[in-house]
Amino acid sequence: MDYKSELALLLNSAQPSLSASELEEMLEIPPDAAMGDYALPCFKLAKTLRMAPPKIAADLLKKFQKPGWISKVEIAGGYLNFFVDRAFFAQSTLSAVGQQGERYGSSQMGEGRAVTIDYSSINIAKPFHIGHLSSTAIGHALYNIYNFLGFHCVGINHLGDWGTQFGKLIAAYKRWGNREDVEKRSIQALLELYVRFHEEAKQDAALDDEGRAWFKKIEDGDEEALSIFGWFKELTLKEVSKVYDLLGIHFDSYAGESFYNDKMQPVIDELKAKNLLEESDGAQIVRLDDYELPPCLILRSDGATLYATRDLAAAFYRKKTYDFYKNLYVVAYQQNLHFRQLFQVLELMGADFAKDCVHVAFGMVSLADGTISTREGRVVFLEDVLNSAIEKTRSVIQEKNPNLENKDEIAKKVGVGAVVFSVLSGSRIKDITFDLDRLLNFDGETGPYVQYTHARACSLLRKAGEAYTAAPDYTALACDQAFAVLRLIQEFPGVIVKAAEKYEPFMITRQVVSLAQAFNKFYYDIRILDEQDPAGTAARLALVDATRTVIKTGLALIGIDAPEQM
Repeated sequence: MDYKSELALLLNSAQPSLSASELEEMLEIPPDAAMGDYALPCFKLAKTLRMAPPKIAADLLKKFQKPGWISKVEIAGGYLNFFVDRAFFAQSTLSAVGQQGERYGSSQMGEGRAVTIDYSSINIAKPFHIGHLSSTAIGHALYNIYNFLGFHCVGINHLGDWGTQFGKLIAAYKRWGNREDVEKRSIQALLELYVRFHEEAKQDAALDDEGRAWFKKIEDGDEEALSIFGWFKELTLKEVSKVYDLLGIHFDSYAGESFYNDKMQPVIDELKAKNLLEESDGAQIVRLDDYELPPCLILRSDGATLYATRDLAAAFYRKKTYDFYKNLYVVAYQQNLHFRQLFQVLELMGADFAKDCVHVAFGMVSLADGTISTREGRVVFLEDVLNSAIEKTRSVIQEKNPNLENKDEIAKKVGVGAVVFSVLSGSRIKDITFDLDRLLNFDGETGPYVQYTHARACSLLRKAGEAYTAAPDYTALACDQAFAVLRLIQEFPGVIVKAAEKYEPFMITRQVVSLAQAFNKFYYDIRILDEQDPAGTAARLALVDATRTVIKTGLALIGIDAPEQM
């Protein structure tokens, strides 16, 4: 039951001049439970109804038909305060969680509609570094959230597998590389070759020409060039799969830039047919002056295609292949202009799906002493970060709970969870300065804190066993501590929908942190297992079980496991 919307409907019956949706927007949750569970500030109605706020509150109270689930209604100045019957609230909320289990909060609102999500997008022959973490974690969380709401999700890893840099890497490998070394050290060896190429090219400009020549060979289908490039690609995917396995992520498509090589010409032809292409200094552009945007470059003066050309081809391909309801691009905000241009060109081409394309921007990740640069070798490998987090977790377990079973498995869940949680613990648009020590600090509002709360609830339920089978007495959950937990559980389904609508997994992260905090207060303040009160204990255990369920579901939605022991 959505108490807020139900209350708005009742208020609408009392005051039909205001719509239920308007009233729902106006309803607030007071900062102090003593002031009620919901409040209608009548100040906002004074101008419309031409009455003083206290008079409006009194008038509404006279006409309001109090349902059974509202225990009382009070006027406080210009506010109309509503108090929910807490036993009813507890029973209805816990019954819903009990019936739906770990599907609580799920729905079929997306049935029959597809959502394509372009995220992670690693580059071939380059390290999977900490800068990829935000796109990977946010995209994976959105994939889970939309699936949970009944949408058909398509996770796309738009591989960076085309461009002059691959010619440069082949040139570096041919000059200084060693096949045995590259097979052994994989991406690390390729990174060193890439960095060396750029260092040497500063002194010898001919190297750049050599790199371009090798890329031309790739484009022309040269057997040796394609063989080396294919080998680099195979090594990269093998290496990054270790990271994706640690994160529990899979993709439905690895169609990268090279996949669209034979799909760009129809797009270019259509742009020409619709008189959208024009020449500028030998290049082909789409002018976007009317939209206060710089021109979108489609073809260079030498006829080479660009990111925009490939992304246009990809958008049409995705619409034709998946008939998406939404087409999301989880890419850093540095690409804001690129996506504004891309969507505008799609609109000019008459693609009605342009409105369904969304750039899910996020902040940049930098090192404490500067930005990440693959060319300069300034990277932190994501696999190293995850393994460091796992090792630190293992040492904490060894110190605090050495007899814990499955220590390695739990260390992996907690360590990886700490890293992912750190990225999703704030609004996605914020920049992040990467600091390994801070990231692995398990105090405060962190992933391990929420996971430990889940383990605590599991432990309590194991301790209770089958001892408390009496019919629950929900009046035992009327205290403020229990109600604070119940309210967060009841809000959970709505939070999932909002997270999907705003493309913000952080909303779920914040909800599970708040739930963990509220539950821990309840745990410390209230005696949960009481042999003298079996009915009250049964109700309190139902609340513990619902908390466990919702925390586990919330963590799963953002891509984190919830161990039952820690």
